[in-house]
Amino acid sequence: MTETNVFIEVRGNQGFCKGKTFPVTYGKNGFSQEKIEGDKCTPIGIFTLQTVYYRPDRIATPHTALPKVEITPHMGWCDDPNAPDYNQLIGKPYEFRHEDLWREDHLYDLLITIDHNTHPTVKDKGSAVFIHVASPHWGPTAGCIGMSFQDLLFVVEAAEANSKISLAAA
Repeated sequence: MTETNVFIEVRGNQGFCKGKTFPVTYGKNGFSQEKIEGDKCTPIGIFTLQTVYYRPDRIATPHTALPKVEITPHMGWCDDPNAPDYNQLIGKPYEFRHEDLWREDHLYDLLITIDHNTHPTVKDKGSAVFIHVASPHWGPTAGCIGMSFQDLLFVVEAAEANSKISLAAA
């Protein structure tokens, strides 16, 4: 890895972090240089890890240098390009389309937000691109990166402020 502060690299279905290699899942339609809302692609690029979100009713508070937030039943992430809070954390109820962060499954028990389409947020350029727990059958995501809970916890605990992730097709 050549970029400063890139400590996790994803190439296709493999993740690399601090000498460890592990499987990952990515968007159903592969990787894209030009992410569009709803395209089910994972964006290509180098992004800063932002905030760790976790379900305190399911897991212990993770140890990390990143900011962390407990997920509550009233939290969501706006994925509606026509909403004023597009690609941001929102409180529910919320009148625009959004993704629930408090889920029945375990995909969002632990997740990391990245700075894809955040500075500035551009309408239709993609939202809710997270690093989260992979589905039990290791199926593709809607554009996020999925990995095992243990590998994600390793990444969370190893991350430093301003750590970056590099996302690329294989």
